[in-house]
Amino acid sequence: MVLEKLSSNLEMTSTKQPAVRRGSERRVADRRGSGYSSGFSSRRPSIDPSRLIPMDKTTHVGGTDDFNVVFIGAGNIMFGSDEGPWNHSFRFEHKLGLRLKVVALIDPAVERATAVLQKKCDSFVVSAYQATRVFRTLDDFIKNMSPKDRPRAFVIGSPPMYRGTLQPGRDIEIQIQKHFPGVAMFIEKPIATGDKSEIKEAFKVAKFISESGAICSVGYMLRYLKATQKMKQIIEENNLVVMATIARYACAYESIAKPDWWDKSKSAGPIVEQGTHFCDLSRYFGGEVDISSVIAHSLEWDENAGHLSKMAIDETKIAPENRIPRVTSATWKYDSGAVGSFTHVATLQGHNYSCELEVHADGYCLKLVNPYVQPVLHVRRPGDDHEQTYSFPDDDPFFSEVSNWIDIIEDIEEDTDTAQILSSYEDACRTYDLTWAIREASERSRTQRLAASKAAATLVEEAIFEEDDKE
Repeated sequence: MVLEKLSSNLEMTSTKQPAVRRGSERRVADRRGSGYSSGFSSRRPSIDPSRLIPMDKTTHVGGTDDFNVVFIGAGNIMFGSDEGPWNHSFRFEHKLGLRLKVVALIDPAVERATAVLQKKCDSFVVSAYQATRVFRTLDDFIKNMSPKDRPRAFVIGSPPMYRGTLQPGRDIEIQIQKHFPGVAMFIEKPIATGDKSEIKEAFKVAKFISESGAICSVGYMLRYLKATQKMKQIIEENNLVVMATIARYACAYESIAKPDWWDKSKSAGPIVEQGTHFCDLSRYFGGEVDISSVIAHSLEWDENAGHLSKMAIDETKIAPENRIPRVTSATWKYDSGAVGSFTHVATLQGHNYSCELEVHADGYCLKLVNPYVQPVLHVRRPGDDHEQTYSFPDDDPFFSEVSNWIDIIEDIEEDTDTAQILSSYEDACRTYDLTWAIREASERSRTQRLAASKAAATLVEEAIFEEDDKE
């Protein structure tokens, strides 16, 4: 009922004019990331890897008009940290140059927001932030917004536990479209980390965004790697049918000092929160997953092999039932008949992660290595047992995803294949669904294993008792 009411409101209040497209109208919904379909295609959009221009080689988007943006969230994903390369503000500054105007920074942690804002104002990008105002909530911004502050885009980097649903206080996407119909949105992954029962709500949010006409992109940046697009190119040029995807994600747990990450009740666990990137890449190549086929096992914190010696947080402060698994391994079937597998491990110390994805087809093995730091692609082809290696130095998928999104907002490309949104909100919902299916399957497996162990122990006790009676 709430969604229907908002949809009606959207139709009555939208002042967004249809874009005057200078290029082809072909696949507009795919390009804009606003298409919604109950029968989702296994076909995934792609970009010629040669068109993904490095940040230091690109030029600022032309024009003299201000590009007003609202940042929601003042945390690491928006402003960077030592834990990784994420820093959306940095990419926006390089893409838009002097045109960037961050009209508002919304975060209930006002002191933190004010501190990061001051650092920006003390730097060479002061022009983007000198008029930025900090607000606790979206409603506060709306009440105090002047006409000149009306945003062209929202960047949503708030914790996923506070978004992706229809529930008040966790429905930021709906509220944005209610007050700014059709405004562009960039949303960080995962789309949510709520309870499994809320996945249906996420799909309703996807439908609402689609009907709003908003240009919406979700931050699955590994799709924008040149290496990833090279893999797509090889598959398409050789008319290959993917037979299997094999993914492995080993995180450096010692460097993860965020307590929420270690608490399943807050982060939904490492598969949903972190492994989501490789589940998404697996889907990008393998197509839609038969969710009912997902099987998984886990190594838990309280098992003999589950001890970690260099944790940066005090795990005893987390309730035992909410502590994360150390290893999760899953397999599934794709709708095409192909097979997928994914193993996530929290075992490495230091700072660097170790991640790989293999895509297999008849005669071909495409292996992507180290996608987060220095991506390398190894390709084995028919007729040659040796691998061909492709390197992609200084590739920045974080910039590519932002750059493509802004190009579509600006409608500056003559060729619609040049700039495309590779991860729509609906597509991200399907990745979210897969990650939850893996978590649930591993928990079922653990429950069954514990039940079997308990039953076996009971049988032993009964047998001993019977022996004692005989004596």
